[in-house]
Amino acid sequence: MSSTMVIIDDGFGIFWTAMSETLHLGRMVGLPASPDEAVLDYPPNPHIGTDYLVRFVAPEFTSLCPVTGQPDFAHIVIDYVPGEHIVESKALKLFLGSFRNHAGFHESVTVGIGLRLVREMAPKWLRIGGYWYPRGGIPIDVFWQSGPAPAGVWVPDQGVASYRGRG
Repeated sequence: MSSTMVIIDDGFGIFWTAMSETLHLGRMVGLPASPDEAVLDYPPNPHIGTDYLVRFVAPEFTSLCPVTGQPDFAHIVIDYVPGEHIVESKALKLFLGSFRNHAGFHESVTVGIGLRLVREMAPKWLRIGGYWYPRGGIPIDVFWQSGPAPAGVWVPDQGVASYRGRG
């Protein structure tokens, strides 16, 4: 992956930074056939030396039940503190979308997403919450994190209420 120097105005000042060329951003790209085929892009962190939290929310995430083949629905929340790299959002959306045809148990899918991001991006910290809608009358919530959050980082609640049904 090559990089180009670009000027960034982040509201606190203007600075030069290396911007890696991405495989997805600004291009027409189809949805990967599977999570294994999905390629994630990891540009440089524009604020190395500053700990901050990044949150991605996928409120309409889907995968397939490995037993019945029926769709499973979840509200996925990913929080992370970047290390040297960040994950590019379009690549992440395509990766998450690739689960639409992937059969996996809720635990495997949720934890697998977190493990892949940690393995490839090497954030200082990452947590994922998978808030799965009921199948067979039972909602399943799956939580995983890579370790304790760095000291001094504001980590808000994920903001997803426990399932209450239609009441």
